[in-house]
Amino acid sequence: MTNLPPFSKNRFLQLVVAGYVLIWGATAIYPRDWLTWVLENILVVAFAALLVATYRRFAFSNLSYLLMAVFLSLHAIGTNTGYAQAPIGFWLKETLAMSRNPYDRVIHCAFGLLLAYPFYELLVRTSNLRGRVKFWLPVSFILAASVGFEVVESLVAEIVSPGTGPAWLGAQGDEWDMQLDLVSALLGATVAMVLTYRRERSTARYRPPHE
Repeated sequence: MTNLPPFSKNRFLQLVVAGYVLIWGATAIYPRDWLTWVLENILVVAFAALLVATYRRFAFSNLSYLLMAVFLSLHAIGTNTGYAQAPIGFWLKETLAMSRNPYDRVIHCAFGLLLAYPFYELLVRTSNLRGRVKFWLPVSFILAASVGFEVVESLVAEIVSPGTGPAWLGAQGDEWDMQLDLVSALLGATVAMVLTYRRERSTARYRPPHE
């Protein structure tokens, strides 16, 4: 169980929050598409409000808050430019000789890579899970959340832009866009849990025996 100090005394978390707020504020200035920006930030605002409201009852570790802030920062950049037009994605496309802007893939992979551990921490601290189940459950959750998000995103796209959903979503002509997005999230979450498993095993190996 983490014993974080109150937010007013947690300098590390203050810096993390300040950094994210600066990035979010910068990306809120003249986004490429205001409607897309608003829709993409609805869940972000709700998620941030939930974290603030539950901080006293359930505070994640500073590592988890850092991972969440990094993911939300990457997401904020995408909401400003649009995932298919993200400058970082064009740089990756040119550097790696890719056929499309891969920034949306980066975000989906980061969703699994950066958010699987906070969910793992939530499970471990609120349940009696033992063994390997506590490592594959976060992966399952990430995959399920990704599927749910893709379904909701498709419905919103059809409502906002009837008949042109794939273009509005930035599929860039890729008929396997949704499937590859899910694979990216699954891969990221799997890597995160493998690293977490190795870290836990290493910690247990060097832990002094109980007196």
